[in-house]
Amino acid sequence: MNGKPGARDAKPFATDRRNVLRLAGAATAFVLGGWPVAAQDADVTAVDGLKPGQYVWYPERAPEGFVAVIVSLPDQRCYVYRNGVRVGVSTCSTGKAGFSTPVGVFTILQKDATHHSSIYDGASMPFTERLTWSGVALHAGGLPGYPSSHGCVHLPLAFAKLLFGITHYGTPVIIADSHSQPVDVLHPGLVLPADATAAIRKDDPKNPNGTPDTAAAPDPMQDAVAMIISGADKQLTVIKDGAVVFTSPVTIRDPHTPLGNVVYVLKNVGGEVSWTALSFEGNGATGGKSASAIDRITVAPAANQQLAKLLVPGSTLFVTELSATPDTRSPKNFVILSQVVS
Repeated sequence: MNGKPGARDAKPFATDRRNVLRLAGAATAFVLGGWPVAAQDADVTAVDGLKPGQYVWYPERAPEGFVAVIVSLPDQRCYVYRNGVRVGVSTCSTGKAGFSTPVGVFTILQKDATHHSSIYDGASMPFTERLTWSGVALHAGGLPGYPSSHGCVHLPLAFAKLLFGITHYGTPVIIADSHSQPVDVLHPGLVLPADATAAIRKDDPKNPNGTPDTAAAPDPMQDAVAMIISGADKQLTVIKDGAVVFTSPVTIRDPHTPLGNVVYVLKNVGGEVSWTALSFEGNGATGGKSASAIDRITVAPAANQQLAKLLVPGSTLFVTELSATPDTRSPKNFVILSQVVS
């Protein structure tokens, strides 16, 4: 392994042939926050019936906003959400026996539309989006209908290109044993203080010292932060640009009740600031209750003041009952791989 994206995948892929399914009337009938029952039923039927190499893509459901990606290992599906709305689903192929795709929370670290493997005869890995520095990535690849990769997540070529076009560095990618539909948490709780909410609502960019910066707008590629709250450690860790900015103790109400795993993505739609919450199972922890997990956490006032200077739409918060010590994260990466790293 040379640490480059795609290096763990030895076989080139077969180009997909417009294997895209569109539901007649479903996209035009869509309304933010939900769509008619008939359209929902049709959507579920289409997703369940996808053949290897097929996908569905509805960008008009949420034309803009921050993206989150979920890869379901049991389903061999890749789900794409924008502002909490599902805009695409694709078949995928993850790691085969002996080369399992790691379960965890990742962010996109690098993007390369024309990547080629340096150790597997220059095998083409188009639209690579690196998830770890050790070689796990999303990219176009072979799709036989079962796990077949050397650890990466293979996608249809056309879908990989579409996904590549709406993601950015820092986009969260959750690889899970199972997951639930995203939900909005309208009351951000003590993790998001009032002064930060006001600044985010107005899209006020901030200088490092917290004063308003009127010369530039927030850049999600550089300004978004990743936060981890561990129930086992009772600690908040804030990461920006691959480095730990600060840590702070947290208080968890009813600490003997597991938090589970929940990822929150901060969004601002029409001045309404909220978290989009995605619960999932992985590494022995079950999916948490999206609304109650964040409400059980109290962050020290000093930490809230620091968060007010850092948070912008697109920032992510991972709440987990697992330990989040540094040895569970690969360098410059926001990921909980396992409780115990061997």
